[in-house]
Amino acid sequence: MSITAAHIAARMAGILPIGLGPNGTNRLAWTAEDAMAAEWFREQAEALGLVVERDPAGSLWAVPDAPGPWWAVGSHLDSVRDGGSYDGALGVAAAFEVASRLRHPIAVIAFADEEGARFNTPTFGSRALVGRLDVADALGRRDHDGISMTVAMRTAGVDPDGLAGAPAWLGRLKGFLELHIDQTTELAEAGMPAGVVAGLAARLRLALHVRGRADHSGTTPMGGRADALLAAARVVVAVNDLALSRPGVVATATRLLTEPNALTTVAEDARMWIDVRAPAGSDLDAVEAGVRDAAATAAALGGVTAEVTVASRSEAVVFTPSIRAALRAQLPGDARELLCFAGHDAGILAERIPAGMVFVRNATGVSHAPTEHVELADAAAAADVMLGGG
Repeated sequence: MSITAAHIAARMAGILPIGLGPNGTNRLAWTAEDAMAAEWFREQAEALGLVVERDPAGSLWAVPDAPGPWWAVGSHLDSVRDGGSYDGALGVAAAFEVASRLRHPIAVIAFADEEGARFNTPTFGSRALVGRLDVADALGRRDHDGISMTVAMRTAGVDPDGLAGAPAWLGRLKGFLELHIDQTTELAEAGMPAGVVAGLAARLRLALHVRGRADHSGTTPMGGRADALLAAARVVVAVNDLALSRPGVVATATRLLTEPNALTTVAEDARMWIDVRAPAGSDLDAVEAGVRDAAATAAALGGVTAEVTVASRSEAVVFTPSIRAALRAQLPGDARELLCFAGHDAGILAERIPAGMVFVRNATGVSHAPTEHVELADAAAAADVMLGGG
């Protein structure tokens, strides 16, 4: 029997209320809401006769009573701040439904802290599993209340001293599949309830630091200023123009911090972060070169100094061709594959083991927001793709 909307609704019923408030869903890592989500995971697993284990990074595994390695399906249960109801949680709920129907042993995984909303540590659990996590850096990070990740993990019952041992668990997996809400309108425009993801785009994060001179905003002549914020603003415009000049590239000036950040003072210091995503690494190289040129020009014009550094970089990921073919076989012949510009746990694992992804149609493309929505009939269709492809 095919998976239906009612099956998915029954799986989602217990997780949807957890962390849900008037401003959206808040299930940040290592919180009381996170613990409640873990209890929902345990109930789902035990109903299927699966044994729940927690790896050294805090990710939840529901494993069969059969020798590994196993194939696994899953996603994550944490959310961004004031997020939506389906990002991550839908993938775990669908994974349990798929696991309930497959005859061969399969594991379900909910990766810890995929969103990274509390400590700015995205894809924490999957990066730890493949050995790509800077453990010392992660454990030293602090949230908005000054609590370190070390303390938060320990309070949640996960030993931070064991985090470096997470990669030893990767050998338990043959491969991994993830179902996730489409965060664009591509499937909706194609009239498809589900689609297969070909891979993830390359990603680059740059940090810009501009140093100028603080002066009185009313008495300092326009020609005699060293305005750090003005120089940063010139780079903001350049970032947008660079993206528009290269098809397929998206680039965004995101976070901006200024000092002294006072109403009557010319800014002496500006820090800005830039997010770039592109189909290929060569596009990242071109945008990075353009940002460095724009920063140098802005510094020369404004009498300031500007430094650009690479905060992080991830090359493009191609999901396993045989997995994609098996998943595509469950869709109409004219169904196209998608290139995803967001980061996902499956993309992290794909660097080390066979992996694939299925997206669920999102009519509005809205995600990471309270109005995020999918039709559960579409989610059921996507889960059926995974079931048939497995």
